[in-house]
Amino acid sequence: MDQKGVGSLKLPSEFIAKMERLLQNEASRFFSTYDEGKVNGLRFNPLKTDRETFLTLVPFALSPVPFCPTGFYYDGGEQPGKHPYHAAGLYYIQEPSAMFVAEVLAPNPGETVLDLCAAPGGKTTQLAAMMKNQGLIVANEIHPKRVKALSENIERFGITNALVTNETPEKLAKYFPGFFDKILVDAPCSGEGMFRKDEEAVRFWSQAHVEQCASKQRHILDCAYSMLKEGGVLVYSTCTFSPEENEQMIEAFLQTYDDLELLSIEKVHGIQPGRREWTNTGLEEIERTARLWPHCLKGEGHFVAKMKKTGSAPAWNGSYVKPNISKQMLRTYRQFEQEALQIELEKPMYAFQHHLFALPDHCPSFNGLKVVRAGLHVGEAKKQRFEPNHALALALKPQDVRCSLDLSSGSSECFKYLRGETIETGEDRGWLLVTVDGYPLGWGKEVKGIVKNFYPKGLRVHA
Repeated sequence: MDQKGVGSLKLPSEFIAKMERLLQNEASRFFSTYDEGKVNGLRFNPLKTDRETFLTLVPFALSPVPFCPTGFYYDGGEQPGKHPYHAAGLYYIQEPSAMFVAEVLAPNPGETVLDLCAAPGGKTTQLAAMMKNQGLIVANEIHPKRVKALSENIERFGITNALVTNETPEKLAKYFPGFFDKILVDAPCSGEGMFRKDEEAVRFWSQAHVEQCASKQRHILDCAYSMLKEGGVLVYSTCTFSPEENEQMIEAFLQTYDDLELLSIEKVHGIQPGRREWTNTGLEEIERTARLWPHCLKGEGHFVAKMKKTGSAPAWNGSYVKPNISKQMLRTYRQFEQEALQIELEKPMYAFQHHLFALPDHCPSFNGLKVVRAGLHVGEAKKQRFEPNHALALALKPQDVRCSLDLSSGSSECFKYLRGETIETGEDRGWLLVTVDGYPLGWGKEVKGIVKNFYPKGLRVHA
């Protein structure tokens, strides 16, 4: 493919010509952003800390993202992904413009929410935190490799109300007609808005790829529509500039379903409206959608549309999960609970063979679905004993356990724990919640003065 240099990047010449045609007198400002490099952001986790505490805690300079109350910019020289607070789930590293999408959907505690194309989990973790772990969020990802990262990010954030699935949109649509209050379709797209941070997206780009993405997006939206309740809200987003995947996609979607109302998104802090001149019919209401441009704010390219279903939807007639835990397994767990915890888990318990999960509220039956995580993974029943899972540690607070071992974030002891090494304490207290500056990191078992390390092998730091 023919490419031209723009700043330090080589962009497809067909893409350059297209953006020059679309943006006209704005094009030079737009292309100048490719000289500036990508913008870095992170979002603190309100399930674990508050804004004020977070700002006094973190050791790197932050400045607020104006369109996301939990979002901050950080300097490119910092490495927040390597700090123990990241392992403790105190924040999620996320491109700043992407943070706006969940703010537009704005789910409430207790609602049923679907994130249909959820990996790697930035928007899911943001939505679940807004829901305060109440209600149900189904986080779906069609790709098996990507769903693993999604599940790990949900775990690290201490999220307990998520059902993580690895399904096609059409399978879910058959399963959940008229089920959800709110749905997010963060659609797979041509990724033009990510060219500054993802050179692979540049190499992969072609106009044919844009058209393939549009076809896929249309199918995903049809599936999402059928899963929305009457009065339900659907947010569609992409990280691309192309009108075919944005304004024209929503225009065609509205033409197909006359019971969809396009809701207006507030445009502040440099956020721009969608462009009616880029639709096929000059649709005026498309200006209710939002575009985030790198030459208008600090962030990459995004498009967001918000719609409400005003017509009737079929009443969901599926069933809810029934707890299936055996008396023996429950006894084994309750014994661990009495020995190690100060609280009782009151959610319904569900067993996948020897593994125990605490289900989200009003959890639908998932028979026949590929489920990767069903609520909170509590642990595993082994011969006459119970071994708690890492997810349980990250969902607890220090006051929820009988014994804990607090390590300082800068200490060698903390990094020993993250490497999977044992720690000497001189005591003999059994299961311990290992914390960093008071925030849970994982489990240890203290026997005869030595803490055996239960930090998961796949997460260990190699140094």
